[in-house]
Amino acid sequence: MSKRFIAVAGNIGVGKSTLTQMLAQQLHWEPFFEAVDDNPYLADFYADMSQWAFHSQIFFLARRLRHHHELLARPHSVIQDRSVYEDAEVFARNLYEQGAMVERDYRLYRELYETMCRVLPPPDLVIYLKADVPTLINRIALRGRSFEQQIDPAYLQRLNRLYDDWIGAFNLCPVLTIQASTLDFVASEQHLHLILQAVQQKLAGKDILLLP
Repeated sequence: MSKRFIAVAGNIGVGKSTLTQMLAQQLHWEPFFEAVDDNPYLADFYADMSQWAFHSQIFFLARRLRHHHELLARPHSVIQDRSVYEDAEVFARNLYEQGAMVERDYRLYRELYETMCRVLPPPDLVIYLKADVPTLINRIALRGRSFEQQIDPAYLQRLNRLYDDWIGAFNLCPVLTIQASTLDFVASEQHLHLILQAVQQKLAGKDILLLP
């Protein structure tokens, strides 16, 4: 197989990092995990979202754009935890819909993002991990990050809707949707093998049914 680039997308707690690591091991590819705690606007953002939402999202957009470009330049195949598209299509849109980003700032942000999409080569495949809110809450509890334990289920539901809206309109590259509520790739080696087969078939250009 020639050099490939896959991005793994999905809501908080759905298992993006875990699947990225497991597929990288199976395929002998390089995994890439993006750190987000170096955003210099985060503290200000959490103190006053309306004031700093635009600045914080612009930082994330610039950083993910740089990482995306670097991954495209890799001489070998890579698999990325979280795509460059999710900040704009899900998280920035949510901030706008909730009133934390004013329309003027959001329009400028979208213009920058859409220009980027026109010039940036997309991945060969986006893997969309999809799960219902009870599954997300359970997995968030299991991984035990203290700052995530109070996430509002309604917030996760809003993000699920935005993810579905984005994936439904996304046409820059093929998408493989995985129902993570029913396919437990951590506990079941068989489920992981099914996902691996689906990834290989999708990269080969074959149409496959939605995984159960």
